[in-house]
Amino acid sequence: MSENKSKVVHHADAQEDEEEATAAVCLESDLKDGEIMEVDVGDHNVLLVKCDGEYTAIGNQCTHYGAPLNTGVLSGHRVRCPWHGACFNVKTGDMEEYPAMDGLPCHKVQIQDRKVYVTVNKKALGQAKRVKKMGGRDLKVNHTVILLGGGCASVICAEILRQENYGGRIIMVTRDDLLPHDKTRLSKVMNVKSDSILLRRVEFYQKYDIEVWLKKEALSINTEKKTVAFNDGTTECYDQLLIATGCRAKELESPGAELKNVLMLETPEDANRIHNACMGCRTVIVGTSFVGMEVASYMIDKASSLTIIGFSDLPYLKTLGREIGKFTMTTLEKSGVKFYMNDSVTEVRGNNGRVKEVVLKSGTIVEADVLIVGIGIIPNSEFLQGSAIKMDSKNYVIVDKYMRTSVRDVYCAGDLTSFPLQMIKDQSVSVAHWQTAQAHGRIVALNMLGRQVTLNTVPFYWTVLLGQTIRYAGYGEGYTDLVMKGRFEDMKFLAFYIRDDVVVAAAGLNYDPAVSAIAERLAAGKVITKAEAESDDVSWLKLETVAQ
Repeated sequence: MSENKSKVVHHADAQEDEEEATAAVCLESDLKDGEIMEVDVGDHNVLLVKCDGEYTAIGNQCTHYGAPLNTGVLSGHRVRCPWHGACFNVKTGDMEEYPAMDGLPCHKVQIQDRKVYVTVNKKALGQAKRVKKMGGRDLKVNHTVILLGGGCASVICAEILRQENYGGRIIMVTRDDLLPHDKTRLSKVMNVKSDSILLRRVEFYQKYDIEVWLKKEALSINTEKKTVAFNDGTTECYDQLLIATGCRAKELESPGAELKNVLMLETPEDANRIHNACMGCRTVIVGTSFVGMEVASYMIDKASSLTIIGFSDLPYLKTLGREIGKFTMTTLEKSGVKFYMNDSVTEVRGNNGRVKEVVLKSGTIVEADVLIVGIGIIPNSEFLQGSAIKMDSKNYVIVDKYMRTSVRDVYCAGDLTSFPLQMIKDQSVSVAHWQTAQAHGRIVALNMLGRQVTLNTVPFYWTVLLGQTIRYAGYGEGYTDLVMKGRFEDMKFLAFYIRDDVVVAAAGLNYDPAVSAIAERLAAGKVITKAEAESDDVSWLKLETVAQ
């Protein structure tokens, strides 16, 4: 893969009118088939691709968080972002895998005198995102889709419906008082402004006739009459229904849990409240989930002291495993975080109604001004009790590979779903990842339209540790072996999770774009063997240099 930035040579004879700019960006021989290169046309950053012997050019910044795609992974006709795994078609610029929501601009490419010329439309300068063409409501269509939940699964479902020319009524219902927003940001930037993390602004929903009902919650569903009853006394009829109400944070049940400054993170207001409460204060976090560890990482230079209480002997045991859990714990300890592991909270003591100290099962007493609770999640599925919709023993909604529930015309997506994961032979799993919920929403929309499309996505998520991002792809729970490359001491590693002698997941820190390369292999259904993971030949990971 070529990642060297080419020198931009302006063609003296290039016709540059008011709307277009053209530049000679490289020689025709500079790129081999299956290679990508970052080039500039004026002030516009472009990804030049040679695929099937043909040159194409698209925007170079991922529409999710702006990662440079020239450092990503090209596979066939698509390029995968090195940061969070979003994929784009290099011929059309269309988004093909989440967490990105929008496509990229496409640019004209011409070959002349063995030079490659790229022409960009100046109106596109600075417009890194391209919203796919969408329709609106057709009043002649007497059909209603209700989307319960204001998360990304509902948003994607609504958008795909409109992109596919569904003309019926779309109603999205959320108990939040804020439009759907990027919840992955809440534990990473806790003083975030609500307005800055909206997935779409109100004008977007208005333009495409997507009704959003805020501060409203479903109380029950009658699947025979096809109605939903809400907490404000109203009832609405549906033709097709999506349940995407997600999960909520599990509450601490110890005495004193009702005291002030016992906080949980679910909304932007919660994030702001935690940020303000912890400034210069003794902060205790119970739970070593991704949220808890990210909050600790964020608060290190803000709280006067940080203590983490964990139920197991290391963080992340079920997901990232013992080695990365130990590394994470050691890294935070070096920054002054105190851990009490294999322990739990038995009582929260207060003074004047506020937290004063936390009593642990071991008998340890930890002084605290703030207690942040991150001890797990509970599916928001109580309103389905008594309906014909089948749930598993943990009250997650069971769906098939089309995201259909046990009831006709009722679908489920997102965190509260138990779904078959194709990459592990359709084993049923529950995955609380942002990208996975988005993929669910797309499949629901297409199947509502009768397209018979099955779910085939590789879970991809990321977590931040002291400003460094650990990326993860696949589904590694139940892994039996681990292959490590790189060194924890160098803050650089790549972990392969092995089950039945094949790679089922990978996690990496400062090893880009390896995790994206692995995700792409898994998405294509290609087996990565244990022997391949152990090999010193890692050229397939698209790394410029191999970490020793």
